[in-house]
Amino acid sequence: VQLQASGGGLVQAGGSLRLSCVASGRTFSSYIMGWFRQNIGKEREFVATISWSGGGTNYVDSVKGRFTTSKDNAKSTVYLQMNSLKPEDTAVYYCAAARIRSILSDYRRREVYDYWGQGTQVTVSS
Repeated sequence: VQLQASGGGLVQAGGSLRLSCVASGRTFSSYIMGWFRQNIGKEREFVATISWSGGGTNYVDSVKGRFTTSKDNAKSTVYLQMNSLKPEDTAVYYCAAARIRSILSDYRRREVYDYWGQGTQVTVSS
């Protein structure tokens, strides 16, 4: 199983980036795909999730209205469109996949994820 994240870079505040995460090695139809981010010295934090089958999404409050996650089943790829970027969005962004085990699972928690991509750096300058 492999998750390959890409699309990071350096952008000015107010700009946009689109991250991609290509999933391979198995069928992910029964998985939740998550986006997390991490800064040096801080814990990895939840950003967004999308259901691979139903397409339902969830976002952390700080990115609502600015970030949108989507998927392309044919390409086995999930995206994170990031608009109106702020310096505080600067981090390494990771995609992850969690098998759906229970309706009680909290997919905002990084512990429930089975697979992780390698991360892509996003830097927003002020």
